[in-house]
Amino acid sequence: MGSPVVLGIESSCDETGAGLVRNGRLLGHAVASSMDEHARFGGVVPEIAARAHVHALQPVVRRALDTAGMRLSDVGAVAVTTGPGLSGALQVGVAGAKSLAYALGVPLYGVHHLAGHVAADTLEHGPLPDPCVVLVVSGGHTSLLLVRDLARDPVVHLGDTRDDAAGECFDKVARVFGLPYPGGPAIDRAAREGDPEAVAFPRPLTGPGDDPYAFSFSGLKTAAARWAERHAPERLPVADGAAALQEAVADVLTRKAVTACTAHGVGTLVVVGGVAANSRVRALAEQRCREAGIELRVPPLRLCTDNGAMIAAVGDLLARAGAPPAPPQLSVDPSAPLERAALTPVAPAAAPAA
Repeated sequence: MGSPVVLGIESSCDETGAGLVRNGRLLGHAVASSMDEHARFGGVVPEIAARAHVHALQPVVRRALDTAGMRLSDVGAVAVTTGPGLSGALQVGVAGAKSLAYALGVPLYGVHHLAGHVAADTLEHGPLPDPCVVLVVSGGHTSLLLVRDLARDPVVHLGDTRDDAAGECFDKVARVFGLPYPGGPAIDRAAREGDPEAVAFPRPLTGPGDDPYAFSFSGLKTAAARWAERHAPERLPVADGAAALQEAVADVLTRKAVTACTAHGVGTLVVVGGVAANSRVRALAEQRCREAGIELRVPPLRLCTDNGAMIAAVGDLLARAGAPPAPPQLSVDPSAPLERAALTPVAPAAAPAA
């Protein structure tokens, strides 16, 4: 019997995603975003996100099935994000995934959200080389990882962010610059008209005595805010500020990533996560990898941001590796560190009645 069609469900933040994968091939997926509902607040509101997932989950699963030309009865396993993320949002996805797996009588797999981002690249470029260095850059996470067999082996953290993630820095500075939420795409658009050398923003943790793989974007965020405060709002050269900020972030990310590949003798760098969609990060990564003789793999834009296909991809890898399904008491872990692709937290037992 061949490997099953895996339905993946993602609901960790403001996107509700469903995807279908079998044998490493993406069959169909769909995403609904509640971003517009959060924009006026300048960030994601957890209660609004959770309610949006409740309304969107069933239609998104149906759309994913329709794009794949499949019926629900064709699904042979279900995978769901169990962390990290917003607690209420995660719980909606887990409840829906449990219901589907139980109704279909199929295995359920709990998946770490960041492992999903790593696996997203396999849907475009095939199996990950063993080993490879992965740079995860998103709104909430910036990490350099050494990945071997994603389904079977522990993930080794070479370095992580000590404070603000790269995407978080973009969001916060965009607000200071008067740009809309989400900040990453807004910064990218504004930067096209600016001079990346117009402002000498710092490159945090790139000194000779600094951790070569750790990240810190809080100081860069503050430097950009202080620079903006020195201008009258109507005279703020937003394009130059955006271009210089984007250049600083891209410089730090790609410099450390290429250094990690060279130091560990790894020939492939994989860049994933929402900030992997940033045009300057992609261009500078291409340039530096080419100069260093390193193969660069970046998922297509549609698979960089949160989606259900990437969760299905992890579920597919776990199913083919013979990983045990999650227990019926599967729960969520909103702050789970990435240690393995499978994440199966269990809800604590209820206290006995008095």
